[in-house]
Amino acid sequence: MEVNVKLFGDFREGRFEEKATQLEENSRVIDIINKHNLPEERVAICMVNNRQAEFEQVLQDQDTVAFSPPVGGM
Repeated sequence: MEVNVKLFGDFREGRFEEKATQLEENSRVIDIINKHNLPEERVAICMVNNRQAEFEQVLQDQDTVAFSPPVGGM
């Protein structure tokens, strides 16, 4: 199956901004984190199809998954 992965903040450094990613059926959010070597402990925001998601959520073909690290404020 194919999902669209979006990275924000410093997760983009040395990686990509947005990318179609091939996964096996019944893959979970954590599988994307591992596949793209994102530091799990730094994932502050995880969204699937614009809704908050857990790392164990099972993905569907054509889902959009977004990851953001913690963002500093003023």
